[in-house]
Amino acid sequence: MIREISVPTHKHTEFINIGRQVQNAVKEIGVKDGICLVYTPHTTAAITINEDADPDVTRDIMMELEKAFPWNDIDYRHNEGNSAAHIKSSLVGASVMVIMENGKLIQGTWQTIYFCEFDGPRNRKVYVKIVGK
Repeated sequence: MIREISVPTHKHTEFINIGRQVQNAVKEIGVKDGICLVYTPHTTAAITINEDADPDVTRDIMMELEKAFPWNDIDYRHNEGNSAAHIKSSLVGASVMVIMENGKLIQGTWQTIYFCEFDGPRNRKVYVKIVGK
């Protein structure tokens, strides 16, 4: 069973905490133990797990990705103007897997799941799939 999460983004680059929406999807699916796959089908967005206690963590990640791959670099050959977003998406990745036990995601104390927007604002999708019992 798959659940879809809608993620509206509001900035060109942002990290959106979707941990609560993923946990809600896990509850809806009803599988107690297994693996939760969180996937986005967009080539200019990504999914990652990182700290949610200090917002400077995600700001620092976005800042360093932008330094390495600036969105307005004129040397990119892809003519849509979003080559940097494609690169960032490939580096961060389109999915994460999280272990589930007793209907809950097993995460570290400070961890959450983030949707990473690199070419917004847009209306995005995330899919949650559970494999288990």
